[in-house]
Amino acid sequence: MQGYDVGEIMGGLYGDGIIGLKGAFPRPWVERMRGEITALFEEVRGIEGGALPRGPHRFYVEVPPERISGFIDIAIHPWFVAVCEAVLGPGYRIVEVGFDIPFPGAADQPWHRDFKSPPATLEGRRLNSLAFNLTGVDTIAEMGAFEIAPGTQWDNLSDCPNEMFPPREAWPRYEMRKVGKLPQMGDIAARSALTIHRGTANCSNQPRPVLVVGADAPDATNAAHHDLQVTRAWLDDLPPRVRDHLTYRVTDVLEPVIQHHQIEGLLKPAY
Repeated sequence: MQGYDVGEIMGGLYGDGIIGLKGAFPRPWVERMRGEITALFEEVRGIEGGALPRGPHRFYVEVPPERISGFIDIAIHPWFVAVCEAVLGPGYRIVEVGFDIPFPGAADQPWHRDFKSPPATLEGRRLNSLAFNLTGVDTIAEMGAFEIAPGTQWDNLSDCPNEMFPPREAWPRYEMRKVGKLPQMGDIAARSALTIHRGTANCSNQPRPVLVVGADAPDATNAAHHDLQVTRAWLDDLPPRVRDHLTYRVTDVLEPVIQHHQIEGLLKPAY
């Protein structure tokens, strides 16, 4: 675990539902990642299903991991590995690589979780997936903080739309609990995607790109919703400690990832 405390990791993710590490990567590394995200968005913005809207002026794009030159650095980072092993177990799988971009004019999202709570969490009280976020910019308040309501990964939304969106009358609870996050270049966060959260309005003149890496425990099924492509040459060059934790489809030529996880509840601003 390279000196990272398992109790702190578990306590943070089972408690608040989010933890972070400051300064995990150098700024030049992040600047390169941001440039790659910008170029990848331009490639897919005209392809149906290539860039899915997550609200006004806000998009999510999935990409093959080899299109992000720093992906291996993330996958072997001692903190990333320690968090995955502590929460998901030694057989964890990386199932998703993508990025979220709130552009200027992006609006407040409704409070939500990213997918419905699986039985492992709702009934078994166990987290079996994690989302890792890495900002591409130094986030300032005008760009819109990521807001999260600590402890709400355990909320039962089985009677709510898509089991993801709490009713408006429940929003005051999340407003009361909310914590705003303004990460800086080089920071990495891990969260349960079930913890109730929202993106807020980007009132600046700059986009706020965030890289997302999704990981599952062996019993989770999120890989079925993603298309993590790799080429044979890239796969053969991967260190075994990365390859053995990757869920993938081998292809001769990388294709744009056509996404199907449209979240209708996010297509309109909250207010």
